[in-house]
Amino acid sequence: MRAFAAAVVLLLLAGTACGPAVDLTKGLKITIVDTGWYDAGIVNGQNKLVPMVAFTLTNTSDQTLVALQLTASFRRVNEAEKEWGSAFVSATGSKGLVAGATSDTLVLRSQLGYTGSDQSRQEMLQNSHFADASVDLSAKYSNVQWVRMGRFPIQRKLITK
Repeated sequence: MRAFAAAVVLLLLAGTACGPAVDLTKGLKITIVDTGWYDAGIVNGQNKLVPMVAFTLTNTSDQTLVALQLTASFRRVNEAEKEWGSAFVSATGSKGLVAGATSDTLVLRSQLGYTGSDQSRQEMLQNSHFADASVDLSAKYSNVQWVRMGRFPIQRKLITK
C-alpha cells in the first residue's frame, strides 16, 4: 500500500513538473495602479512615510499560474543598487491565477522610510534632503525561479489609505 501511495505521489509530481514553464516576462502583465509615500502614522513620536506600490496582475499566458508570489525591493534613486526596504506578497493561493484573469489590486509597502518630528508629512515630501525612490518587482510561480518584472518610480505624493 505504501509503495502504491509513493508511486501515485511521484506520478503527480512528475506530471506537474513536466508541464511547459511560463516565461513570466511574457505571460504576466503588471499594471501599476498607484505609487507614492504611505502615511505609516507616528512611530517613536515621529511621523513616518514609507514608499508603496499598488498594482494588478494579469495572466496573459495560456496556463494557470499557481502559487504566484511577488517581492518588492525599494531603492532610493541616489542609491539605485542598494536595497532600502522590501515587501512580499503571495498573490494567489493554490488555485492560482487562471489564464486571462486579472488579480485584485495588491499593495506592497516598504518597512523602511523617512521619519520627522518637526515637519508635517507634506513638508517631509518637500524637504531638500528627501530622496525619491523606485521599486523593483520580481515574480515567481510554483517552483519556477524568481524573475525581475521591472523597475517603477515611486511618485512623490502622500497616500493616506
